[in-house]
Amino acid sequence: MRTSRSETLVNYLILGIFALFALAPLATLLSSALGHDTGAPGGVANFATAWTQGHFGRSMLTSIVVSVIVVVVATTASIMTGYAFGTMRFRGSTPMFYLFLLGMMMPSEAIVVPLYFDLRSLHMTDTLWAIILPQTAQSIAFGTFWLRTYFRTSSRELAEAARLDGLNSWQTLWRIVAPVGRPSILTLVVLEFMWTWNEFLIPLVMASSESLRTAPLGLAFFQGQYTQGFTLLAAGAVIVALPVVIAYVFLQRHFIAGMTEGAVK
Repeated sequence: MRTSRSETLVNYLILGIFALFALAPLATLLSSALGHDTGAPGGVANFATAWTQGHFGRSMLTSIVVSVIVVVVATTASIMTGYAFGTMRFRGSTPMFYLFLLGMMMPSEAIVVPLYFDLRSLHMTDTLWAIILPQTAQSIAFGTFWLRTYFRTSSRELAEAARLDGLNSWQTLWRIVAPVGRPSILTLVVLEFMWTWNEFLIPLVMASSESLRTAPLGLAFFQGQYTQGFTLLAAGAVIVALPVVIAYVFLQRHFIAGMTEGAVK
């Protein structure tokens, strides 16, 4: 179907209005981060001041370590479980998949207290693993659901041709199916990184040491120090949000392709 010129202009006008609504808060935040306030030197120097006074170097490093481990482990496990549930039939596959769905639908607020006591009994609270393991489990639950949908709709001819060439299921997954599904996998990577980076409740409950604070926790404690001045707080918010923005900018083509892949099929 071909659209008329007037219809195209209307579509762009509507998208432009929604883009303004989305970008206006970001522009306000960036403008505030570059402004002058009590204790803020003004301009780009605000970011250096916020970085130093808020100790964001340590909290950002913790968030990077946690996010990388969660994304790598969860993505690898999700590829294997998604492939198994999407292409194989075995006893108990349906109840097991519903169990994964239950893990995806269960909010952190409902499980964080019993999870804390479980980890405390294992002497794992106030450690990096107490932050990593719960988020890895949550990401695997969603990743299994996400990639199962892709593998169920992926080209079965490729898998059958690989088997005729003598490849087993493991080789077919990593040599044939997974490379073809790179947009869906990279979309999952972006989503998992964004959720892990922005997670607030689990690090707050599981780790009390200042050295284990993640970037959102560091920003929250920084807010407690600077309740009168908004400029340095805005600069800190920009610093915390920057890694997610960079990840999306570099992977946006794959992200959009992965989001629209199912609709195209």
